[in-house]
Amino acid sequence: MKNSRPAAGAIQKPQALPPAGGLRAPWISFGPYLVGIALAAVLYFTLPAAIGAYYARIVIDVGIAMILAVSLNIVSGMTGQFSIGHAGFMALGGYAAGMITYYGSLLWWGTAARHGGFLGVGDWLFVVACVVGGLVAAAAGYLVGLPSLRLRGDYLAIVTLGFGEILRVVLQQTNKVMDDAATMRASTLPDWFPPPVGGAVGFDGIPKYTNLFWVGVFLTITVVAAYRIKQSSAGRAMLAVREDEIAAQAMGVDIAKTKVQAFVLAALFAGMAGGLFAHEPGLIISPKDAGFQRSFEYLIMTVLGGRGSISGVMLAAAILTALPEFLRDFEQYRLIVYALLLIIMMLLRPQGLFGIHEIWQIWPRRSQAARGTDA
Repeated sequence: MKNSRPAAGAIQKPQALPPAGGLRAPWISFGPYLVGIALAAVLYFTLPAAIGAYYARIVIDVGIAMILAVSLNIVSGMTGQFSIGHAGFMALGGYAAGMITYYGSLLWWGTAARHGGFLGVGDWLFVVACVVGGLVAAAAGYLVGLPSLRLRGDYLAIVTLGFGEILRVVLQQTNKVMDDAATMRASTLPDWFPPPVGGAVGFDGIPKYTNLFWVGVFLTITVVAAYRIKQSSAGRAMLAVREDEIAAQAMGVDIAKTKVQAFVLAALFAGMAGGLFAHEPGLIISPKDAGFQRSFEYLIMTVLGGRGSISGVMLAAAILTALPEFLRDFEQYRLIVYALLLIIMMLLRPQGLFGIHEIWQIWPRRSQAARGTDA
């Protein structure tokens, strides 16, 4: 039988390798996004009829809160930076997005009312506005993240708190909203500085485009992106900075770059959530939305969910957003019961709902423990 192996020293012809990733790569990359968008469309067409407009509104509020909690989790949970000015990024993105849709609608269509139906031209203006709002907030996140290179702990918390309070006061000093297209076209440059976004009374008149579909789409983008960041080398660097900055720097982690990246990414998603908030039916975005109280709500969601646990903060955001609504029958004792439940939860689970793990990492461990006990 003839030997099929090449002779020693012979030059072998390289074999053709399959394309990198093959046909599976696009599906692996975009699959979770497509599934999330499809699920958002199903909820948009079926959920309001099934549960009613009131509970559908609660679901929208829960989705927006999830986006904000997951985005704050990138800074506070994954990187360990104590930020209590997250609502400032949300408000900044909401005001920026609202200006685009409100004054853009006046310029192009002569009215600030909602334009077009589902996935119409008005919806796409809204999507662009939310993305721009996220980019504006990301720029602010870069500026706020710079002090994190020298500060940590309580001192960094004071800086982020100061950012939110400064933004709140600045928004209170803005000009009143221009009511019609004629006023806007007759305006001069000084009329736009400070921006005409309503001052202390809030930015009223923004067209209401937020619905279950768009909340689901932006929530999908945020969650998938946050999970992939957590699993990437950048996410590992953030977790290393959270645990021990000195050890992380000794292992070659760029501490400054990692901290600033965390603030920018968190502000980006918070700004897009602000765009959803500003365009939600029945709400008026106002300077108080940039204040300490709202930031503290998102911080509680992050702490309750667990440090770095994406599924944990999502569950905490859902509970803390929906619980006050379901306690409305106990109007006099609602806040007392709400606070007691938080205290009990912190006593029983000080590490948060899922700790540092995701929900799918906890169930296998419990099942393995049960099998070990049976054995």
